[in-house]
Amino acid sequence: MVEGGSLPVEYTCDGSSATPPLEWSGAPADTVGYAVVMHHVPGPGDTHWYWELWNIPADVTSLDTNADVPGDIGTNSVNEQNEYAPPCSKGPGEKVYTFTVYALSAQPELSDPSAVTRQVLLDAMEGQILDTAELNVVFSRGTEE
Repeated sequence: MVEGGSLPVEYTCDGSSATPPLEWSGAPADTVGYAVVMHHVPGPGDTHWYWELWNIPADVTSLDTNADVPGDIGTNSVNEQNEYAPPCSKGPGEKVYTFTVYALSAQPELSDPSAVTRQVLLDAMEGQILDTAELNVVFSRGTEE
């Protein structure tokens, strides 16, 4: 995947719903670990999230397709399960999905992954974010409804 490119169908509900591969580099030297969030903003004041990971060790700088995540997985806003929810965009046109990698100075303290929403994770990382990197990709179901 490349910035502004298409999200391959394999990582959507129209494909195999596989978790996408990600790679990152250039984190600050004092990075203790990472968190990753995939989200989409369908309209003003509304955010859907599809994947949130944290407690990823500092020596991990990539995730393979369908990788066993070396950390914790939070909920998604699609089915509220602790798993990747593949995008299944509705309505006409392309939708933008954003992957954000957070380089952290400390791992967030979250005791119950089943209760971790995107906002809970962002709040827990407050003051610990050293740097971020974003990748924006687009996906369209290919039908105008």
